[in-house]
Amino acid sequence: MVNVSTNTSLTQSVYEILRADLLACRLPPGSKLRINDLSQSLEVSPSAVREALSRLVPEGLVTSEPQRGFRAAPISASDLRALTEIRVDIEGSCLRRSIQLRDPAWEEQVCAALHRLSRTVYREPQDPHRLNEEWVTAHTAFHTALSAGCDNPWRLRVREMLYAQSERYRRLSVPLASAGRDTLKEHTEIADAALAGDDDRAVALLSSHLKNTTRILLEADITESVNRFANPSHLTSPK
Repeated sequence: MVNVSTNTSLTQSVYEILRADLLACRLPPGSKLRINDLSQSLEVSPSAVREALSRLVPEGLVTSEPQRGFRAAPISASDLRALTEIRVDIEGSCLRRSIQLRDPAWEEQVCAALHRLSRTVYREPQDPHRLNEEWVTAHTAFHTALSAGCDNPWRLRVREMLYAQSERYRRLSVPLASAGRDTLKEHTEIADAALAGDDDRAVALLSSHLKNTTRILLEADITESVNRFANPSHLTSPK
C-alpha cells in the first residue's frame, strides 16, 4: 500500500526546495525546468517534481504550457513596474494600518526585527554578488513585522504573495546596486517613523525604499543581471 503521508511530505519538501531556488534565482527566470533533470538532482521521482512544479504555477513562479513543460517565470521591465506599483500600494496600506493600531507588542516586534537585521551581514561572504541567506530571512521578518499590526487578513495575504514575487528582482539587483546604497539606513528610517506614529512619513519612506530596487534594475540591463545567476543550481536532496 502506498504511504500517502510519506508521498505528501516528499512533495512538500521538493516544493520548498524548488520554491527557494526560484526565489533565489538559482533557477534563473525564463529557464527550462526539465523534470527528469530535477528529479535526478533531487533524487526523487519525476512525479514528485511534476506535482511540486504544478503547485508553483498559481504562485506565478513557474509557467506551464501544454506539450512544452515548465519554465521558471520570466521577468521583464514592464512586469517589474507593475509589481512595484501594486506592492507600494499594498505594503503602504498594511504599514499605515499597523501604525494606526500600534500597541507595545507590535512595537517590540518591529524593534526586534530591526535589531536582528542590523546585526546580519547583507552579502554572501563567499560570493558578494549574492545575498546572505541569513539576511534574507531577517529582511523578510522585518517587513513582515511592519505589516503585522494590520487587521485585514486579505491585505496581508496579498502582501505576502507580492513580497515573494519581488524577491527574485531583489536578488538580481544585488550585483548591480551601487556601493553607496545604505539599506540599513533605509530600514531604520522606516522603523523610526513607524514607531513614532508618523504614518505619512513611514509610508513615504517605504515607498522610496521599494522603488530603489526597481530603479536599480531599470537603469541596468535586467537580462545581463539574469545571466549572472545562470549557474548550475545547487539543489539539495530532500532525503
